[in-house]
Amino acid sequence: MRHLWSFLAGLVVAPVTWVLVTLGQDGSGSTVHRWVNNGTYSTPNLIEPAVYLGVAGILLGLLGTLRLSPLGSLVAGLLLVVPYVGLFVAPFTVRDQIPEGWKMLGSSLPLRQPVENGTLFLIGVLLLMAVFSRQRWRRWPGKPAAVAMPSPTDAPIENPHSLGDWPPADPNDTDTAPLTLGYPDLTPTEPLPRRIGGESPWSAPPRTASRPEGSAEPR
Repeated sequence: MRHLWSFLAGLVVAPVTWVLVTLGQDGSGSTVHRWVNNGTYSTPNLIEPAVYLGVAGILLGLLGTLRLSPLGSLVAGLLLVVPYVGLFVAPFTVRDQIPEGWKMLGSSLPLRQPVENGTLFLIGVLLLMAVFSRQRWRRWPGKPAAVAMPSPTDAPIENPHSLGDWPPADPNDTDTAPLTLGYPDLTPTEPLPRRIGGESPWSAPPRTASRPEGSAEPR
């Protein structure tokens, strides 16, 4: 479908460009010649022909650079090149086939001028060169699928200051790992045996208060 739209665009842009270039060249040339003959100039007189040439340049740029399809550039380039190439075969026949004496927007429209001075041939070759870009024949890559980002409420909340399970495990219970609190050197390499009625290897030795000599025992 994109090639069809590009083909139709080429059929429209080629004749429109021919008319705009004719209006711009004729208006610009006649304005400069008038300045030379009068010995004075007025630059606002160039605004109208400059607009015609600028619009023609925009249309040609869009047709030659957009990656829609190069088929439009091919069609428009051939239509603009053929009249000038025909001058090599039958120049008088080709020249007579181009209408003369038309007017547009109150200005004369000498359509033979851009053919005779080679302007259409130059534009047509530029459009044909845009066809040789292989990237323009390829379709634009599709948009990548959006990746669903997890919501902050879905992620588990972890407390970076957590010290582990609470309450801490009983050191005498071999079924439960002791609380290390980040110090791996305090963790025994082998499970401790369960001792019933004895002292735990984790318990500190009892403290005994020393009595001064000669003191009596409390009654």
